[in-house]
Amino acid sequence: MGWKILVTSRAFVETGAAGQKLLAAAGCEPVVPAQYGPHRAAALTPLLAGMDAVLASVDQFSAEVFAAPEAASLKLISRWGVGFDAIDVPAATRAGVVVAYTPGLLDETVADLAFALILAVARRVAEGHLAIQQGAWQQLWGGNVHGKTLGLIGCGRIGQAVARRAQGFRMPLLAYDPAPPLQAESLGVRFVSLAEVLAQSDFVSLHAATTRKNRGLMGPAQFRQMKPTAYFINTARGALVDEDALVQALREGWIAGAALDTFAVEPLPADHPLRQSPNVLLTPHQASFTRETGEQIGLAAAQAIVEALGGRRPKMVVNPDVFESGTLRLPALAQPAPDRL
Repeated sequence: MGWKILVTSRAFVETGAAGQKLLAAAGCEPVVPAQYGPHRAAALTPLLAGMDAVLASVDQFSAEVFAAPEAASLKLISRWGVGFDAIDVPAATRAGVVVAYTPGLLDETVADLAFALILAVARRVAEGHLAIQQGAWQQLWGGNVHGKTLGLIGCGRIGQAVARRAQGFRMPLLAYDPAPPLQAESLGVRFVSLAEVLAQSDFVSLHAATTRKNRGLMGPAQFRQMKPTAYFINTARGALVDEDALVQALREGWIAGAALDTFAVEPLPADHPLRQSPNVLLTPHQASFTRETGEQIGLAAAQAIVEALGGRRPKMVVNPDVFESGTLRLPALAQPAPDRL
């Protein structure tokens, strides 16, 4: 018998045709709410009643959500994407809920947008476009990208993909990473302290996952360490940035500008001061939004559900300890399915 699947990911509905067919073939019943995610905990909880799994947006799965009676039948959360900082993973494990995700599928796509933002903010592409739309013809002075120093905060798969793009622009590469990956050195990346990345880089691009320790990693002290001619790029997570400090940095000229694809609260509130800040380029968390990547991620997220339904362990799981817990809500599972990524 198939499962009832709550689908809060708009991207899955819009680009996940292959994944949708896979769920249908397994006898699953997708349930799409009136509004897509991300949902806060209070809005998410009533949607979980009777659901076996969630194909999830960046929804807030708090400890209270897992403890709610509406979540009693929930067995699996399958994230469309790689971020899981909105999920209380220890609480999910205690509740016996498996959390699956799709790492490795959006690295190149996110790196594409990160580099697009670097180019666009430095060369003032959006400002020129808007000026022409409004009837003006004003040539705007920007800054070079080629030959400038790129600093990476976090140098995992996506950071390294950005580094590969920067090689074509002959950009010296600095990086800060608590666990420097040796393979990045073959790309010409030189690992230094965070302070050195901030002080020496012409572009600082953020590519770190959110943890309890690094929330607000970029605060007033960090923005003041950057060059006044430097640009800040964030395609990682909004929680890594003290947005009030960034607004001040933009308004007072601590830095030359910023390009942001992620925010602490999404959608970005209509009255948020970043919307009125100077020298900032904003995009609505669309770094992974290409049709090709959407299809791949949707298929992988659906596959995790079908694997669990069929008695197999999903391969990409955030909390593998849940399989050894006494609270696992899934029936006994076989070993992980063959690698599909």
